[in-house]
Amino acid sequence: MTQSAQPLRLYAHPFSSYCQKVLVALYENDTPFECRLLSAEHPQVLAEFAALWPLRKFPVLVDAGRSIPEASIIIEHLGLHHPGPVTLVPQDPRAALDVRAMDRFFDNYVSTPQQKIVFDSLRPEAERDIRGVEDARAMLDIAYRWLDRVMAGREWAAGDRFSLADCGAAPFLFYADWTHRIDAAFGNVIAYRKRLLARPSFARAVDEARPYRSLFPLGAPDRD
Repeated sequence: MTQSAQPLRLYAHPFSSYCQKVLVALYENDTPFECRLLSAEHPQVLAEFAALWPLRKFPVLVDAGRSIPEASIIIEHLGLHHPGPVTLVPQDPRAALDVRAMDRFFDNYVSTPQQKIVFDSLRPEAERDIRGVEDARAMLDIAYRWLDRVMAGREWAAGDRFSLADCGAAPFLFYADWTHRIDAAFGNVIAYRKRLLARPSFARAVDEARPYRSLFPLGAPDRD
């Protein structure tokens, strides 16, 4: 473990699902950090961010002068260098593999199709990808169905302990249900989403993002 004399800096926006994924991890362990808000009202912060990570995909964590992109990698970095009482990636390699597999599931099969639908809605109508959006909605239905079977008898994504996988599942299922409603038949997924919303770390992230709900292009529902 290493400890930095400099405060951790997180370049992020509170309404972003991938930023919320990291915020949940930080809040789980009450890890101190400075949030650098990525917003048009803060051009200097945007310039700093672009210099740190030219791909301009957020969040990015800066720790002792080192820039760490990608939400899952940031959370793994925190576990190695700034551990707290909640271990988000198990030390046992087999258990850790299960956690990482579920983390990849939520990234690839919930977040990716959900964002496809949202980003397509931001395009001019003549440039929209109707088939791509249909495929994304179909993928979400498949993902919900698979997850419903997996969550039967489980409290959290990889078993009975909150983990890296749940850090991502929380915002991804949160926004996915806004974008493509989880069918009532998938009761295990709905119950899991409710548990995530009740988790203090994610509840805090959701509350911090409330002022930005008007940014949701499909119209934020009057719930959650």
